[in-house]
Amino acid sequence: MTINITPASTRLTGDDRVVDKGTIATEAGANYGFYFDQAVCNGCKACQIACKDKHDLPIGVNWRRVVEYSGGSWQTSGTTLRHNVFSYYTSISCNHCEDAVCMRVCPTTAMSRRDDGTVWVDDNKCVGCRYCEWACPYGAPQFNAETGHMSKCDLCYDYRETGQDPACVEACPTRALDWGPIDLLREAYGHEDGTAPLPDPAITKPRLVIAPHKDAQPWHTNAGTIANPKEI
Repeated sequence: MTINITPASTRLTGDDRVVDKGTIATEAGANYGFYFDQAVCNGCKACQIACKDKHDLPIGVNWRRVVEYSGGSWQTSGTTLRHNVFSYYTSISCNHCEDAVCMRVCPTTAMSRRDDGTVWVDDNKCVGCRYCEWACPYGAPQFNAETGHMSKCDLCYDYRETGQDPACVEACPTRALDWGPIDLLREAYGHEDGTAPLPDPAITKPRLVIAPHKDAQPWHTNAGTIANPKEI
């Protein structure tokens, strides 16, 4: 099964992006989120590396991860071979969800929401209990053993304060990532937010928009498996 979507050729690029370079983008009430074009992601992990480098993250802590999902098989029909083999990549980080379970389970309110809608970790309150890690279906909060605190994507708040794109968005060579107020992202790119291997989006209502790969599977499928579990 595949998902019918607007062709990737209609996506916004360059100067037509939702948030222009040079714009101060930490406004209250903006409710920022991510857009991901699954159709053009080649799994290079430039976004993951840029994030890790920018935030100086230790080994084992990855605020953004690139997951390869694949499946299908070959079938023989007489002298003919047919197949339904597929493979595609998904770049995922914190989705700054509308119903953020990490905030609900945090016993110290260390997981909190900025006025611009992004979820962040207050190190002064975090006790490293890891409840948020266990609750998040996306695996976004991650324990940093060097600090003893939880850590996660903050959508590069410091970069946005000076009008820059988040590190992952800036680094992507195929422009598969974009960001901005989630209402504008949905208006520009659509409302898809749950392809496999991601969880049911109804759980947390992620501020995420996906332009699915042509072979993308629905979130509830078991048609494939994660091909690179040791990398994530």
